[in-house]
Amino acid sequence: MRVLCTTLGSPSHGRAQLPLLRALARAGHQVLVVTTEALAPVFHDDDVEVTAVLPQFDPVALLGPHLGELQDSDDLSLASPVLMRLMMRSLAGPGVKPHLDLLAPLAREFRPDLILRDGMDMGAVLTAELLGVPHLPTPSGFSNIMDPAEVLPRLNERRRELGLPERDDPLSLVAHGRVDYVPPAFTFSRYLPPTLSYRQTVDVERRQVLPPWAAGLPTDRPWVYAAIGTALPVMHEHMGGGSTPLPVKVPEAADSLEAILGAAAELDDCTVIVSTSGVPVDTGGLPGHVHVTERVPQPLLLESVDLFVTHGGFNSVREALRTGTPLAVLPHFGDQYTNAERVVELGLGGHITDRSASGIAGMCRTLLADPVPRARARAARLAMLTLPDVEQAVGDLEGIAG
Repeated sequence: MRVLCTTLGSPSHGRAQLPLLRALARAGHQVLVVTTEALAPVFHDDDVEVTAVLPQFDPVALLGPHLGELQDSDDLSLASPVLMRLMMRSLAGPGVKPHLDLLAPLAREFRPDLILRDGMDMGAVLTAELLGVPHLPTPSGFSNIMDPAEVLPRLNERRRELGLPERDDPLSLVAHGRVDYVPPAFTFSRYLPPTLSYRQTVDVERRQVLPPWAAGLPTDRPWVYAAIGTALPVMHEHMGGGSTPLPVKVPEAADSLEAILGAAAELDDCTVIVSTSGVPVDTGGLPGHVHVTERVPQPLLLESVDLFVTHGGFNSVREALRTGTPLAVLPHFGDQYTNAERVVELGLGGHITDRSASGIAGMCRTLLADPVPRARARAARLAMLTLPDVEQAVGDLEGIAG
């Protein structure tokens, strides 16, 4: 079987695809990843072919034609429903053409039996329809919040331009299903039906081990781990800079980390580990119970953590569900706000709305003292463990591809 996979957005989108692509490659299937130059390194250690020809995903460029409608809105926050709705429409707008012009010829030459696509990639939807092959989105936060009804009119416009038949059903966007790593009872998808669910793995990046210093930290107190992910600096560059910046304030990664470090200092009865993702921070004067690192193998560390302070990206949420770790979500943009609300709905933790150091520390103390999030997180982990291993996806996808 020949499988074409597209990856856009941030490195987290590629990491979500890795377990699935590895399983396909191990089974002897040929896998071609079509991505951007910035994301190609995510796949370099795996037995897949990588072609970095796609343009950098730029949400500001896609939203350009809709800026007037956004400026007229009373809500100019990154959690604005107007902003999310316009983003959904723009993904299938005329701006998809440069992407499609690159992807479609390459796919015709490769002749895939199946396309696995980034959840934001409408060019891959159209390419699959042009070739008459099935396509499925891989796990991503944007897939969870995407309303197919918002996408359908623009997608039908592109179909008409390409001579493809229009579709009446918004769920034609996922006509062959979708892949997820979350049990249906704990789904974060607002609009798409559950289909192929597999167990989230704790071994995403190869040869991961915890650094030796982690084994030497005190274990007679609760452990709190905090991280802001890898997408925020990239999103800030897109949305705050460029020729047409959005009229929306984007949280600074350094400001969030400063508040998190202030909260960590207040949690003097805990061991606190803060991952900066390489963002420069001032660590002078921090007390000894706070440990700052640029990066740490997050899925492994979460196995020993009592609370995870997170930006609420879908990768991080899934990794916490897999390890039964309660969440304190400090969202920054996009699906992270919806994920924070869903975490509260499911009883898995809290949504930090007071972004000050004292507000973050207060939420941490509340969650550490409450047995309910721990019990719910354990229930989510048990539900996760009932899902089949991702290796089973190979046979399922072979069946879909025929």
